[in-house]
Amino acid sequence: MTQLFLVSAGPGDAELITPKTIKAIEASSDLVAYGLYIELLGEICRGKTQHDLPLGEEVGRARKALDLAAQGKTTSLISSGDVGIYAMATLVFELLDNVLAGKENHPEWLNVKIEVIPGISAMQANSSAAGALLGHDFCTISLSDLLTPWETIVKRIHSAGSGDFVVSFYNPVSVKRNWQLDTARDILLEYRPTSTPVVLGRNLTRKDHRVRIMRLDELKATEVDMFTCVSVG
Repeated sequence: MTQLFLVSAGPGDAELITPKTIKAIEASSDLVAYGLYIELLGEICRGKTQHDLPLGEEVGRARKALDLAAQGKTTSLISSGDVGIYAMATLVFELLDNVLAGKENHPEWLNVKIEVIPGISAMQANSSAAGALLGHDFCTISLSDLLTPWETIVKRIHSAGSGDFVVSFYNPVSVKRNWQLDTARDILLEYRPTSTPVVLGRNLTRKDHRVRIMRLDELKATEVDMFTCVSVG
């Protein structure tokens, strides 16, 4: 049985990469990732065959990793943050489910041994940058409506607001989607005071990282990009 590691690169600081991630990459002949993630891992990727697929090709990355592993190549599929949080692990297991359901004709994938290696998420890094933001009950909500209907996302934001959860928003904006965060802010303002603290962490733990703290009523989507984690206290 061949091996596929689903690897978490962490938020960006090389010192936050787990020893188990390093061992998995050292054991791999092939690495599959968005190129930036390989750059973040640095020297430990040297000498490996690298398969760089751009943003938007997430399913292609998962397929590539399964194909390589099924061919007998020990492979690491790399995500930033935690590979199991809005990341590549889900896509790999969905593809395997499709094989079992007869929707994919890749029985060889079922012979691949898979190990998921957790890591430090952007949400955790953002909390640490602010002190201890996640000291009580919290939740995460992705604002991307590519796979989840916007109506469902709205219900979740209302539930988080009425339940008084600390909320970390993933995928707050994109090139084609820049209005959801402002709507999410307005929904939370139905339940929270305007003075509720918001932490914006961009490129967390990396050399060019930036952390800003503002009031909830000051939050604007124009001040956020796809590399920003938004946490509402």
